[in-house]
Amino acid sequence: MAAEANANDLVQVVVLLAAGVAAVPIFKRIGLGSVLGYLAAGLAIGPFGLGFFSDSQAILHIAELGVVMFLFIIGLEMQPSRLWGMRKDIFGLGALQVLSCIVGLTGVGMAFGFSPIVAFVAGTGFVLTSTAIVMQMLQERGAISALKGQRIVSILLFEDLAIVPLLALVAFLGSGGETVTVTERLISGAIALGAIVALVLAGRYLLNPLFRLLAAANAREVMTAAALLVVLGSALAMQLSGLSMAMGAFLAGVLLSESSFRHQLEADIEPFRGILLGLFFLGVGMAIDLKVIAANWQLVAAGVVCYMVVKAVMIYAVARLLRTCHAEALERAVLMAQGGEFAFVLYSAAMAVGIINGETNAILTATIIISMVLTPLMIILHDRIVPKQQPDTSGLALPENVEGTVLLIGFGRFGQIVSQPLLARGYTLSLIDKDVEFIRDAGDFGFKVYYGDGSRPEILHAAGAATAKAILICIDDKEAALRIAEHVRHEYPLIPVLARAYDRGHAIDLLHAGVNYQIRETFESALNFSEEVLHVMGEDPELAAQLVEEFRDVDDERFALEVVGGIYAGRSLIRGNAQPADLVAARTGRERAAREAAAEAARAQGASPQT
Repeated sequence: MAAEANANDLVQVVVLLAAGVAAVPIFKRIGLGSVLGYLAAGLAIGPFGLGFFSDSQAILHIAELGVVMFLFIIGLEMQPSRLWGMRKDIFGLGALQVLSCIVGLTGVGMAFGFSPIVAFVAGTGFVLTSTAIVMQMLQERGAISALKGQRIVSILLFEDLAIVPLLALVAFLGSGGETVTVTERLISGAIALGAIVALVLAGRYLLNPLFRLLAAANAREVMTAAALLVVLGSALAMQLSGLSMAMGAFLAGVLLSESSFRHQLEADIEPFRGILLGLFFLGVGMAIDLKVIAANWQLVAAGVVCYMVVKAVMIYAVARLLRTCHAEALERAVLMAQGGEFAFVLYSAAMAVGIINGETNAILTATIIISMVLTPLMIILHDRIVPKQQPDTSGLALPENVEGTVLLIGFGRFGQIVSQPLLARGYTLSLIDKDVEFIRDAGDFGFKVYYGDGSRPEILHAAGAATAKAILICIDDKEAALRIAEHVRHEYPLIPVLARAYDRGHAIDLLHAGVNYQIRETFESALNFSEEVLHVMGEDPELAAQLVEEFRDVDDERFALEVVGGIYAGRSLIRGNAQPADLVAARTGRERAAREAAAEAARAQGASPQT
């Protein structure tokens, strides 16, 4: 019997892993994101799908550790000084958004016929945004470190803090104010505050010495165990004191953010974080009760729409009130319009004290889960419908009848280095770029950079392409560089075009587009680096230089063969003044000369030449 139970447990583990591995790549490939993939996989293998699992709450209980570890990783990126700088957003923007949404969503609940207390609990649960979904989507969009992402993180942090007084308020409302005395509430608050102080002191005075001691022992597995101990121990301490586990993990991350072991901790926790966070979304998908939805589908559908719309409107209104631009306010409203995982905790507490019954809890939970499922779809819809925000070009000069000896397109790291010898020689440069903030920064250093997209023919003409003696394509956008090269070759065929190539394939594409010279952006620097490595290894400098030059020649010949072999057979230069046909001939000549020399040497020694 024990063997059968163990085998069944193993089957469930395999099913969980297989569901995530199969669904997530498919959903990411079709542009729906990993979160929706996990949710769909959970629904498929859950009680209302294939039935591999019957208790989704058990999965969710374990998988909450994924959210805990995710917040620990976020905390590692939040140095105390940076967090202190966010205090206005946390306690200003966060508090205003939460309070406004509570008022609006309580009104929605009352409009559905709930009593004021039930409407308050239902609306408050929906106010608590899903930290896991929002942070995952911010990460996928590369927006966590951006200013707009930091504002959302600040709001999420305030919501994590708000769960504590909200749970206390639910307990008070359920008891009718009779069994929970003021003294007991003060004691609970003191315990929570004491736990935070203890965690701060431990993080400041104990954790770094502990990790130094473990590092000296040179036991990698113990370091991993210690990292897990810090995360889970902090979460447990906060939970026992009445606070949220997520808050404890976040505080632990913040306290270790300036530690010299920060990167090691992040590397140790990351695999567990990813697996458990995926498990959390699988559990949420399993928890979708299709029977409740089917029996109350009109109420659930209306609830999802009304709660999400009202919450999005309130978020947008608060953002605009605080002078956030329309595009950022709209994106924030769409991203944070769903309910979150903390609502499950709040509704369970409300049911335990008798505020809501089991059916209401199931309906509200289904509303939260469906809103979470809809969020990735809403973001995709937002990105496809809402036009991309145009950069603010006020105060920037646009090119118009500009004349320069050289037209340089893209004044980033590569373009700046290219420009220096030309400027030193006295050439006049016409500089264009489309990074608004960079153009303003360059102006502070005395560079006159015009705003413009070099892939547009009218911008090239206005920037002086017709009168330039050379056109330099120095941007790091592969497709845009090809479009520029094609435009220039078509409109200005007699002007030399020199381009920065991203890699070997891009270099061949540029030759096909008609550039006269290309260079792979990391090729020469990598060869110089390799030559220096040979010096450090003790090789003779002349031998090191010879080895690098031989590789450069071989690479040129191989590149020429690839070009002539069918990818491109034009007359463009590859490196220096060498043409593909010249390089092929040179290689053939060298090989012939080497064979003749070998044959001559063999005859001189009286041996038969080897072929």
